[in-house]
Parts: sequence; structure tokens; C-alpha cells
Amino acid sequence: MTFDQIIKDLRNKIYQPVYFLTGDEPYYIDEISDYIESHVLEEHERDFNQTVLYGLDTSVDQILSEARRFPMMTDYQVVIVKEAQNLKNLIPKEVPDKIEDSPLLAYLSKPQKSTILVFCYKYKNVDKRTAVSKFLMKHSLFFQSAKMRDYHVPEWVINHVREKGFRINPKTAALLTEYLGADLSKIVNEVEKLTINLPEGAEIDAQTIEKYIGISKDYNIFEFQDALGKKDFLKALKIANYFAANPKANPLPMVMANLYSYFSKLLVFHFLKDKSDQKLIASELKVHPFFVKDYQTAAKHYPYPKLKVIFDGMRTMDVQSKGVGNTGTENSALMQEFLFKVMN
Repeated sequence: MTFDQIIKDLRNKIYQPVYFLTGDEPYYIDEISDYIESHVLEEHERDFNQTVLYGLDTSVDQILSEARRFPMMTDYQVVIVKEAQNLKNLIPKEVPDKIEDSPLLAYLSKPQKSTILVFCYKYKNVDKRTAVSKFLMKHSLFFQSAKMRDYHVPEWVINHVREKGFRINPKTAALLTEYLGADLSKIVNEVEKLTINLPEGAEIDAQTIEKYIGISKDYNIFEFQDALGKKDFLKALKIANYFAANPKANPLPMVMANLYSYFSKLLVFHFLKDKSDQKLIASELKVHPFFVKDYQTAAKHYPYPKLKVIFDGMRTMDVQSKGVGNTGTENSALMQEFLFKVMN
């Protein structure tokens, strides 16, 4: 079952006796758990009918003892186990001959119908091929929250902002993602800060991000790539110097990683048979269609032979920045030398 389906069922008061939420993306696990914690019971019902336990501070026996209780003056009781991955002996290595030999599996086979038991088993993926995991999937609402691939995150940001009643363009979403990484919880928190300061329906633009989060709208990796793609040497040099002057915010290894990714996508573009279908290009390059035109422009400035020179230049800059064959050249000078190779 998908995240959206689970939330839809919860909103419609369709509950399952056991939710086993696992995976290396904690955001969706927290969203489901928080919704159950905040919405299943009325506030006055929670004192006697809602229990939140933590994996390091409890045991399987204590959890199941709580789960077997009956609710008081309401239809359900809720037991939420946070950080369940820290529980000892929660998941057996294999299904025993006698189910009773595993407390968890024994409970799952005959759960208390008036209890909603939630396991938040974060930062780990349960191997679905094992007999135990198949048992879990059969006897609980089993949800695996997979880490989102980096190139999907900007589109997710656009949709999330839209659901909040605001707007953001693909370039700004990509800028936000590049700065914050693929941590969805962190992105949601920062978007919340932005929307608090904007009227409903407003657009989150680069100026807003610079004002409230601190990401420069003029000196960032996307403006740098844009300058390179258009062969705007002065703009590229200006941004490179800004990066060199602010190494903590823009460390050279991170800048180089982004450059390698950018020119690698450009290399892929050159080998595409159909360079007119924007959706196909976006899919092959793993970018938002908004950025396709930038790669089409850059491809005119950097034919395949030139890309070989650029990749050689990046390798040289990489090893020299690590001190190999470098007699003391500053990173800023290494970047300037690389830019000359790119632009000439």
C-alpha cells in the first residue's frame, strides 16, 4: 500500500490492527505515525488509551502487554513504538515451527482488534525475500519507505509546495534541494519557515530563499552551471571566486561533484538519438523538463571532443586539490585554470 493510500484510509477512519513502517526514508514513517498519534483518538481519550514507547527503553514483552489491553470508554487504544529498530529480538531470523516461540509473530497472527499497534522501524529495510518479512507483510499493514532518488526530489518539492497552497518554479526547487540535500523532513521544515512569511498562494522564489534561508540567488551551483552552459566566462569566474571565498558553504569537492554530474549529463545528451523530444531527454538525463533547454544550449558550446578535455581538466583539478603534483596552488587558482580550459 502506498503512503497516499494509507493516509486516505486513516482520514476515512479505516484502521489496521498493526502498522509495520520500515525503510531508510524516515519522513513518510513519521508522517503516518504522527497522523495516527494526533487523529485516531480525541484529546481527552489519549491519557488512558494512547501509549508511546521507544525501542531503547522498552521490550517486546512490554509492547505486546500494552497492545493486549482493552481501551477505556472508546473504541480503540493506540500503541506507538518509535525507534523500533533499536528493540532487541523484535524480528526473528526465521519463522519458528511454533509461532508461539516468537512473541511478535504470535501477536501478529492474532492481534487485539481494538488496538492500533504501530512499529516505526526506521533507517532499515527489511528483506522482503525472507519468510519472516513475508509473514509481516501478510499479517500487518507493511509499508516500506524507500529513500527518494536525488533527481526526483525537486519535483517532490514542487508538489509539496503546491499542496501547501503556494508555488515554486523548478529552478528554485532544484536550488533548495541542492542546498538542503534529499532529507525530506529538513526540506519540509524549511518550506514551513518560508510559507509562514508569505501570503497564501504566493510564489517561493530565489529572493525569498535568500532572505529566509540564506542561499544566495546569484552565487550558487545552478547559476554557475548556467554560466558555464552559456560560456559566460566573467559570470562563471565571479561565482567561482565567491565559492573560493566561502569554502565552508561551497567546498571544492561538492562543487566538483556537481560539475561532474552536469557534464556527464551533457555527455549523455550527445549520444541521444532523438534530441527534440523534451520529455524523453528529461527522462534520460534525469532532470526536470524545465532544464532541457539549458542542456540543448550547452551542447552547442561543448561538442563531444571538448567534453573529453573538460573531464581531463576535472581529473587534474581533483588530484591537485588533494595535493598530488601541486606545489602550493590555491583552490581558487585551480578553478580559474579549469575555467580557462572549459571556455577556450
